Amino acid sequence: MNMVISEISKYAQVKGLGLVGTGDFTHPRWCKELRQELEEVESTGILRLKDHSSAIYYIISGEVCTVFESGNKSRKIHHVMMVPDFETADQIRDRLARFGDVEVDGRPTLMMTAAELVEEVTSVSRETFVFPAHIWTPWYSLFGSIGGFDSVEECYEDQSSKILAAETGLSSDPPMNWRLSNLDGVAIISNSDAHSPWPWRIGREATCVNLNHLSYSELISAISTRSLAQIELTIEVDPAYGKYHWSGHRKCGFSASAQDALKLKNICPKCGRRMTKGVDLRVEELADRLEGFTPNSGCTNFVRLLPLHEVIATATGSVEPSTKSVWEKYDALIGKLGTEFRVMLDASREDLLNATDPAIADLVMKVRSNMLSVKPGYDGTYGQIDLSPKPFDRTGSKSRLENFI
Repeated sequence: MNMVISEISKYAQVKGLGLVGTGDFTHPRWCKELRQELEEVESTGILRLKDHSSAIYYIISGEVCTVFESGNKSRKIHHVMMVPDFETADQIRDRLARFGDVEVDGRPTLMMTAAELVEEVTSVSRETFVFPAHIWTPWYSLFGSIGGFDSVEECYEDQSSKILAAETGLSSDPPMNWRLSNLDGVAIISNSDAHSPWPWRIGREATCVNLNHLSYSELISAISTRSLAQIELTIEVDPAYGKYHWSGHRKCGFSASAQDALKLKNICPKCGRRMTKGVDLRVEELADRLEGFTPNSGCTNFVRLLPLHEVIATATGSVEPSTKSVWEKYDALIGKLGTEFRVMLDASREDLLNATDPAIADLVMKVRSNMLSVKPGYDGTYGQIDLSPKPFDRTGSKSRLENFI
């Protein structure tokens, strides 16, 4: 897929997004292309296409991986950065080039601690906003079971006070994160780490923000202060759909809920090797609150959705969301109802039936009502929509384990 600004803009508009992160600003070639294609809107820190061919706005963003030793363990943590202008982006890139090759990848690997990263980039500009990416995935994350930490403070040390947001990632949602009091002062936001502009990738997760004036400073202020008047809700993929929600072994085809993985001591009963620990189990390890806990304040609303392409593919029995038949039905829906988010969030059942097949309309309504069953993903394998009459048991099944324990 041609990941250029024109393509990203096209599909972001189809999805129903309004503001998109540019990604990869630390890569000099991409940043050069951004300068050629985008212009700043009235000194706001917000960018748009110079030819005004799209209604999509942009904010300069990027992701980096810091690699360092801490507690006799190798740590690999992904972080997202947002910056107010190209000049700041250039200065940050020059600083970070001392810690790794920023030209080899859009998400460069830097030999520095998480605290050093925050200190370096915020010393360039106090307006630089840094937060941990997809905080629960086993690899490369703040709470990752393989190379992560047990708290924000352990990871970011003396720079922890500057960490004011955290990204849920596909395998977790706000209720899972509310179970950690360590995150009480942190805004729980959702973004998609989209490696393609296809609608089933871009905007899978998003944060809905209501700003009086679209500007970089107001956006960062809304997030950092956890303004419920401005952060209206987050759009979350059902965490069971994520690639690391349950513990398991992909090669053995075995997965287990947190409850069952604990009984197995996280050992695969088929091969006897340690399983890749699922996000639900890692949450249980770190949580200091019971499941179902809801904060009294600072609690942003959320909805669970799945990409419309995936819904159409499931309803029609297609193997892949990229098939011609799925695209035809997708385009027909968008043509009649406007954007994917309108289809998934707002369109009435009557409107859906007038625009598409009953099976697709019914499945959209099930997703919207959180009535869809998903077989959880594990060990790098996405979850699967389950249309069987009996809902899939996400808590684990005694019958699945009785042959092993």
